[in-house]
Amino acid sequence: MKKITWYLNRLKAMNMGEICWRFQQKNLQKQERRKYYKENLPVYEFELPDELKNLNAQVDRISINWNNEKFTVFKEQNLFGVYSYNKYKRAWDAGFQTENVWPTDQCSYDISISQREDIGDIRTNWELNRHYQFAGMAKSFYVTGDFSILEELQELFYDWNNKNHFLCGVEWTSAMEIAIRVNSWIYTYCFLNKAFEKYNLENNKILKDISRGIIVMADYIVKHRAKYSSANNHLIVEMYAVGMSGIFFDYKPWEKLAFKILTEELPRQNYADGVNKEMSLHYQSFVMEAYGLLMIEMKHNHIKIPQIWEEYLMHMSEFMCDCCGEYGETVVFGDNDEGKILDLSGEQFDHYRYVLDLMGNVLSKRYSKMENIHENLCWILSDDFQNSVLQKNCYYSPEVKCYKEGGYTLWRSKNNKVLIGIDHADLGFGSLAAHGHADALSFQMFIEGVPVFVDPGTYNYHVPKKTRDEFRATKNHNTVCVNDQNQAEILGPFLWGKRYKINNVEFDNECEKKCIMTAELQNSSYVHRRKFVYNKANQLIIEDVVQGGQDIHLALICNFKAKIEVNRNVVMVRIGDKVVKINFDEASKIKEENVEYSDGYCTKKTSKRIYVKFKTNKMITNIIYDK
Repeated sequence: MKKITWYLNRLKAMNMGEICWRFQQKNLQKQERRKYYKENLPVYEFELPDELKNLNAQVDRISINWNNEKFTVFKEQNLFGVYSYNKYKRAWDAGFQTENVWPTDQCSYDISISQREDIGDIRTNWELNRHYQFAGMAKSFYVTGDFSILEELQELFYDWNNKNHFLCGVEWTSAMEIAIRVNSWIYTYCFLNKAFEKYNLENNKILKDISRGIIVMADYIVKHRAKYSSANNHLIVEMYAVGMSGIFFDYKPWEKLAFKILTEELPRQNYADGVNKEMSLHYQSFVMEAYGLLMIEMKHNHIKIPQIWEEYLMHMSEFMCDCCGEYGETVVFGDNDEGKILDLSGEQFDHYRYVLDLMGNVLSKRYSKMENIHENLCWILSDDFQNSVLQKNCYYSPEVKCYKEGGYTLWRSKNNKVLIGIDHADLGFGSLAAHGHADALSFQMFIEGVPVFVDPGTYNYHVPKKTRDEFRATKNHNTVCVNDQNQAEILGPFLWGKRYKINNVEFDNECEKKCIMTAELQNSSYVHRRKFVYNKANQLIIEDVVQGGQDIHLALICNFKAKIEVNRNVVMVRIGDKVVKINFDEASKIKEENVEYSDGYCTKKTSKRIYVKFKTNKMITNIIYDK
């Protein structure tokens, strides 16, 4: 019954054009089932369409600094810092959260991957199957000449292809996952090709197989790219891979299609002020990486970059820069699954600052100090190009910045020790709002880089089912919860029903010593008006007024290391040497509760929630940081 209800709700999110398109996709899948699935072959063994048979890989069309000396030797692929690569590196079908495995002999079109508690979180499995490790190992063989690396790479490559035949199993259920794999294979080919030349080797088989596989996969992506309600960051990454493949094989139809769609999607998926409509800084960073990497290849091949790309990406870079603090902290609302497109090191890294470094290389100004740039950039940019970035003017975040259209406000203290982020944004992008959380009018606060009042994070998308909803729930964010209900209606892991509206956003920074931001949330049950007053130093005052609700609570989610002391209407929060005093006016009851908090995908900790019951419909919260 629940499955039928989900399908009905999903249909409501579609227009007639999308319904027709999905029927067309079903017919195409029937044809492919006969043509590909029943053949049961690796992707590189399929016959190419006539128009693609004469394509040849051209390594020099991909920007790689072959003289780069800033590199690591690949040891293992980071699997969210949770799972052992050496244990799982050949377990392509692993469930990870369970001992069970994903089917590899079933047609990919017949496999349900959502919230499979019997197997595991599919996103976790996909991390291993994006094949960053292939590119990292090929790079390592190029720089070291260590034949044991080459032998293991070849063994893993053919092991994967023999166990994951084209359209068999879960590794073929998402065109975006195929797109990231295409990117990894392109870089794998380039490094292997140059290594074979460098060490006078002949091994045309693996290069031929990689090349053929890329073409088959790119052709598949073109035919199965995301459209309509599903056309969010997936479509951008898919078109990035098609554009990269077009450049790699000098195939103009792929280039033309990719550049056209990517140009159309920038204003569709992003506000003009620089905020991505998915309401997730992580997914903003993800799509910015796609555009930035492709712009490097376009510059390398003297392909004109549309002006709108530079205009939008400059504003998007400013917003991301404003979300980053001086101590390495970052204000992140919405989903975060730590996705990336290129990884040549296999090590965990700060994706936001890596992307800001990337943007500084492709745009007319920089957005970071360009210190300790990631190995990816050392490989894909020449030394001269990297040095020239330092000559560009640098964007510096102001003390206060309100993104009225995008829906976020960022505040910094005058000494940069305090960073506050406020969410007054829409729920999410399009009819699905797939990656948004019910967190409107919530805030985050960092003191000297230490998270004090935190966003609960994401944990994972699918297992266990209830956890997905808990991490998106209103009561688990730093905002007001009315009648123990979410601000918006959760219908599925990536699907929302009834939503809220944000109205009457006002911002005042006229006074030298304080700034004020107010906004109003309205849904079918109540109206919540919230006012923030910040003294630009060590005091934040929050005024909440609710109309229409009966059981009203304020939630504050604290750092998992916090020690909390409650004394009537006063709460002390201590995190190491940081002390924050909170005074609640008009509170009838204050509770300290355990709550789950995630500071990384697949990681979960027990944190503390301060849950404060309103005495009336109004409460003032006075937060003071003891300097």
